[in-house]
Amino acid sequence: MLLGVCISSIIAIAYVGYNNGRQALNNSIQNQLISVRETKAYQIERYFRFVRAQVQTFSQGSVNDTLQGFAQAYQELEDQKIQLAWHEQLKNYYDQDFLPKLAGNTEGRPLLYSYLPQNSAARYLQYHYIAGNSNPIGEKEYLNNASDGSEYSEIHKTVQPVYANLVSQLGYYDLFLIDAKTGNVVYTVKKETDFGTNLFRGPYSNSGLATVFKKAVNANEPNFVAISDFAPYRASYAEPAAFVASPIFDTNSSELTGVLAFQLSANEINSVMTGNNDWKQEGLGKSGVTYLVGADYGMRSNSRFLIEQPEEYFKAIAAEGLPKNEIAFIKKFNSSILHQQVDTEVIQEAFDNQTSFGIAEDYRGVRTLNAYRPLELDDLDWVINAQIDTQEAFEPIKGFQRRVLLATAIIVLLVTLIASILSYYFIRPIRTLIDGFRQVGKGNTDVKVKVKSKDEFRELANSFNEMVDNLDHQKKLVQEKNEENEELLLSILPEPVAARVKKGEESIGDSFSNVTVLFADLGGFMELSETLPASQTVGLLNDLVSAFDDAAEKYGVEKHKTIGSGYMAVCGLSVPRLDHAKRTIDFAKDMLRIIRRFNREKNTDLKLRIGVNSGSVVAGIVGRDKFIYDLWGDTVNVANRLQSIGEWNTIQVSESVHNRIAEFIEDFEPVERGEMAGQEKFPVWSTKPY
Repeated sequence: MLLGVCISSIIAIAYVGYNNGRQALNNSIQNQLISVRETKAYQIERYFRFVRAQVQTFSQGSVNDTLQGFAQAYQELEDQKIQLAWHEQLKNYYDQDFLPKLAGNTEGRPLLYSYLPQNSAARYLQYHYIAGNSNPIGEKEYLNNASDGSEYSEIHKTVQPVYANLVSQLGYYDLFLIDAKTGNVVYTVKKETDFGTNLFRGPYSNSGLATVFKKAVNANEPNFVAISDFAPYRASYAEPAAFVASPIFDTNSSELTGVLAFQLSANEINSVMTGNNDWKQEGLGKSGVTYLVGADYGMRSNSRFLIEQPEEYFKAIAAEGLPKNEIAFIKKFNSSILHQQVDTEVIQEAFDNQTSFGIAEDYRGVRTLNAYRPLELDDLDWVINAQIDTQEAFEPIKGFQRRVLLATAIIVLLVTLIASILSYYFIRPIRTLIDGFRQVGKGNTDVKVKVKSKDEFRELANSFNEMVDNLDHQKKLVQEKNEENEELLLSILPEPVAARVKKGEESIGDSFSNVTVLFADLGGFMELSETLPASQTVGLLNDLVSAFDDAAEKYGVEKHKTIGSGYMAVCGLSVPRLDHAKRTIDFAKDMLRIIRRFNREKNTDLKLRIGVNSGSVVAGIVGRDKFIYDLWGDTVNVANRLQSIGEWNTIQVSESVHNRIAEFIEDFEPVERGEMAGQEKFPVWSTKPY
């Protein structure tokens, strides 16, 4: 009862506690992911609002004067004669530096004349600030003055340090000043191959830079800002680039003069989304990550797994079927932006303008928890997702489950121990009564049970003591009857003799002229009894004698008596039989078979000597108070002596027996035996040892 009530209560409490704890952990994980998602979403949306505000502010400042100065100086360079050496050096730059690197980052083979500038001003500027610039690729912006004596260089040496520092401080990749009337890129900070080109008809007329420029010109509004999504930008060797632009107006005439544009760096966005590659510090554990996805389902921020586990990442996306060329670009750029497709169920729901939380497989084919929603960005159709692998997310729940199970098991064990101790004291009177009943069961009727408690157990003990007193009285009566019946049990007689005793005959003796007597002696039993307990010895002997008795009954042989390890039987005494000799021999052989089987089963080493003789005997009752029905005569004596002179596991028969069974058996051979007890030698037949 204690165990049932306590364990049921413990299990119920553990079940309720586990469910509540599991729900609490689920809610905690969900709230954590949603919190991370909202934090990152706010930072990204704030970043783009800040970018829009910056480009709008700078386009309305003194940049108009700088733009007009560069635009006028650019037009003057259109009349500048391009030397052949300049042209060749510029061509070599494209052939040897720009186009090979671009070809490695794009599909197909870019052609020289598709990118080489055609107008004089662009060639002049690209020669002096790119091809003729001694600074390596990526550091061309460090040349402030080309020292060519042109008006352009005079303006450039003043503006370049200021704008280069501005771009660096604000975290942009590049800054562009574009003439609104002509579409010429009259100034850039980075001095890449878009410098000096025309965005209406030049090699970058279909780029993101050209898109925001055309939107800004067409809007013709001072506060207008255009943003383009990330796309491969060939002037930056097909690296992902996004652009933001705002029109520039003359403050005096309110005339549109140009466009100010910034090339956005993916580093700023990655820094926000990855927390400077410190995901654990942001509570995202080993597999948590936040990332952006554009309308083309391409990533707009780097994958954590590309940064931390590149080998496993590439195996996973290859297994998920991402095209090999996209995987090659990811490896080349060491960036998943644009090339990692995330067309998963949760991302599709986010593009359907759903803000939710769910479980789904991510782009690696791994089950994850996801908190997703669309971003509120002008001109950009992006969504954000915060995710973590379900295996890691649910590990605290599994750990909690293990702790609950362990605590439950420990409490159950403690309750079991306490219940066992209490139950021992509770049922101690019952154990006392049980011991009393066991002693009574063993025949001891002098038992008295004492119980100190004053409850129902004491009443039960008193009833027990009364019952034992009654049993003791009944036992004495039964013992008296048993003593009377013992005389009858000890005088077991053959049926004809018993009938004569009942009629009152006092002296009973009969002669039988034609019977067969068998004597068997069991060898090895005394040695066995010395190694085994008495009860086990008697048990073995009883099993063996019972087997002999069953065989005797089978062959119609009467067991007469056992004396120690001796066994005596007779055939043709109570029931006259013509084949008494053959029956006795068959029984003797069966006894040898029984002893062999017994040795195998009991792992003993017992043996028999059997003597058989046929002839006349005298039978009668001997004794008065304790009497027996016994046989005597030469036939009995010879049978006894025959077994005593034989070898172990043999049957010794007299001549009279052999004459009776010779026609039935052939395994008896004559042997000559010495005198026995002073008598003369006589013929003996014996079997070989079995």
